[in-house]
Amino acid sequence: MLVYVVRRLLTAIPTLFVIVTLAFFLIQIAPGGPFNQERGLSPEIKANLEAQFGLNDPLWLQYLNYLKNLLRGDFGPSYNLPDFTVGELFAKGLPISVQLGVSALALALVVGVAMGVVAALNQNRLTDYAVIAAATAGSTIPTFVIAPLIQLLFGLTWSLLPIGGWNDGALLNRIGPVLTLALPQIAIVARLMRGSMIESLRSHHIRTARAMGLSEWSVVVRHALRGALLPIVSYAGPAAAALLTGSIIVETIFAIPGVGRYFVDAALNRDYTLVMGTVVVIAIFTIAFNLVVDILYALVDPRVRYD
Repeated sequence: MLVYVVRRLLTAIPTLFVIVTLAFFLIQIAPGGPFNQERGLSPEIKANLEAQFGLNDPLWLQYLNYLKNLLRGDFGPSYNLPDFTVGELFAKGLPISVQLGVSALALALVVGVAMGVVAALNQNRLTDYAVIAAATAGSTIPTFVIAPLIQLLFGLTWSLLPIGGWNDGALLNRIGPVLTLALPQIAIVARLMRGSMIESLRSHHIRTARAMGLSEWSVVVRHALRGALLPIVSYAGPAAAALLTGSIIVETIFAIPGVGRYFVDAALNRDYTLVMGTVVVIAIFTIAFNLVVDILYALVDPRVRYD
């Protein structure tokens, strides 16, 4: 297992290199620049700003300088937030996005798995149909509809929750964004779990366990559930990377200062370094969680070995 982990970490290096290279040159293709949006800038001031940040250097030299700084852990300055570096913005916004993502993922896994198991154990009954209907609705309603509904009902109508803001991570301020992030994931996990659990309950080893006289609790929890969790583990990797790096829509609607809002502002204002930093962080999270998923596969399924 250790050899496999080391090998995966080594292969992550060229993967990150390719991602950084493609992102760097693709963003340069986009029309405009970080200082083209500023009104009233004279050509002299604009030229001085571009010279200060090295934007008038040849593209290959800008690329090499960015790689050199990135290897030192320096994401560079933010062009449109000159008082902050990209690293400082991430140090402030990433913990907030991670807290929301972890809470939403945990809620989605617990509730979604429970709903999927209940639906599978009551296949083609009213409970099963109710879970399928709820999961279908949850997976089709977009977050930009769910978020305003939560604000309207729980914030404005019933006055139970604040309609926005972070307030240093107060519990009431977390509920709305976490629910908005978790509801679509609950629906997806529930549908995956239902199908996987039905297939697992029909497998030969489950029939054997029941023939041996094991209790239904033991059959479902100790035997069927373990095999049925494999698709959930596989899905949880990319879902965790997406949730932990922030949701653009949710953070914007609820006015939460996470990395999602930085990415939107950076893309609109051609803030190259901030966009690149966000891409690198998302890539690192994705690679890391895919590795965690592979390790969990070996723990959940004894047939999987990485020797």
